[in-house]
Amino acid sequence: MFWTRLASGIVLIAIALITIIAGGNVLLFTLLGVSMIGLSELYNVVKIKKTVLGAAGYLAALAYYLILGFGSRDFVFISVVGGLILFMAVYVLTYPKYHADQAMAGFFGIFYVAVMLSYVYQTRILEGGAYIVWLIFLCSWGCDTCAYCVGVLFGKHKLAPKLSPKKSVEGAVGGVAGAALLGAAYALILGKHLTVFGNPVAACVVICAIGAVISQIGDLAASGIKRNHEIKDYGKLIPGHGGILDRFDSVIFTAPVIYFLAVILM
Repeated sequence: MFWTRLASGIVLIAIALITIIAGGNVLLFTLLGVSMIGLSELYNVVKIKKTVLGAAGYLAALAYYLILGFGSRDFVFISVVGGLILFMAVYVLTYPKYHADQAMAGFFGIFYVAVMLSYVYQTRILEGGAYIVWLIFLCSWGCDTCAYCVGVLFGKHKLAPKLSPKKSVEGAVGGVAGAALLGAAYALILGKHLTVFGNPVAACVVICAIGAVISQIGDLAASGIKRNHEIKDYGKLIPGHGGILDRFDSVIFTAPVIYFLAVILM
């Protein structure tokens, strides 16, 4: 299992490097593909994967990404509202085929998966975004690794025993501290490319520390959804990791936070 997980992790990192460095349409369409897979995993859980309601979700996600990449930014929010209207139209026109909870879960998926993940692309196209965007993964995956190591060594107090019994308060604090240190190191090494910030080191420390807190909320939120539906993983696409939503649960939450923090601190 360890070697399978390691090999999958290396492949994921390679794909991230290639697509994020390329940026532009390569990154946009990669995120669209990832979002579609993530949506299918979530829709499978709420039993609308191969339904008209699910099709409405895929269509709304596609429209959102196309408008984000090629349309006016003024219409991006309109596309999200349009997605909600589309969901409710399908719901009322096919009533009582679908339950209201399924319609709400379908729209939730658009925002939770497609919109939130799109902030990786939106961060990449910021001024200096070619370097800022890596903070999303640095604080998400860095926090996860540091939290695990600190938790194993010093963890005594349960953080959320009903959601994730193995997570500890000490691990959570260690994850935030570790992410902040990684942010500082990143800025010290690449500070000349982060001149959009008045003080790159301070900015990266703040961004990574706050991002690490949010990433842990994202991780626990995904665990909560899985427990509510009594599943271990969202999928089996990534050997040793599960599905897209299992691997990107923290990134989903971290991406928009890093985007807005970067804009505020510029």
